[in-house]
Amino acid sequence: MSGTPTHEAGDVRQAWGRVTAWLEQHEPGVFASLGGPGSSTAISEAETRMGLKLPPAMRQWLLANDLDAGRQPDVRSCLVALGCQGVLPSGGLLLGLTDIERVHLHQVAMEEMAPSGDPDHPSWRREWVPISAERDGFYGKFLNTRTGSVGSWSEGSLPKDREYTSLFAFFHDVADQLEGLLSGNTGMAAGRRMPDRSPEDEAIRLWARANGYLVNDHGCIPKSIRDAYEASL
Repeated sequence: MSGTPTHEAGDVRQAWGRVTAWLEQHEPGVFASLGGPGSSTAISEAETRMGLKLPPAMRQWLLANDLDAGRQPDVRSCLVALGCQGVLPSGGLLLGLTDIERVHLHQVAMEEMAPSGDPDHPSWRREWVPISAERDGFYGKFLNTRTGSVGSWSEGSLPKDREYTSLFAFFHDVADQLEGLLSGNTGMAAGRRMPDRSPEDEAIRLWARANGYLVNDHGCIPKSIRDAYEASL
């Protein structure tokens, strides 16, 4: 697969350790926000509520650092209430267990309420578990709990599975990007950043929020919101 990182398999703790080591040295504020160790009990309870089992690699990552441990979201918060900014050079918030469950249940409910026209290509599958997302959940990355691969979703586009062969490969790529930013070799990181926001998109976002629409900070603006904006002109 073109562009797929070459880190095929390995201990996710080693890959995640590269990320945390870089953050501890160069972004101590972000490192501090990663939180402490996760809880096996909390993970098991979340699995029950989501109706699935997390792969060992994901459990190892959450046990190393659960961003949400001991924290509760505000009832008025966005869908992603506690996500950690500054970890992923490509954009989006890294999720802890609370937000993983919130986004997963939301995406499952949305697919059930409005099933995709093509049953072979749904907008969400129950076995997908989000690992990063924007505040409103319109785009992000997920782990396929059946295959262990990492893919992405974006509002208005078909999800893309197997962008990374594993969580191990994903975190190694994050570490590569972070280290590249420090050395000035930003080609990989720049190639994965979200596109710059255009003035027109900013106007649509401002109008949407003023009129009660939930709209993402980056990425694609849903066609329904664009159409409503254009109809208001």
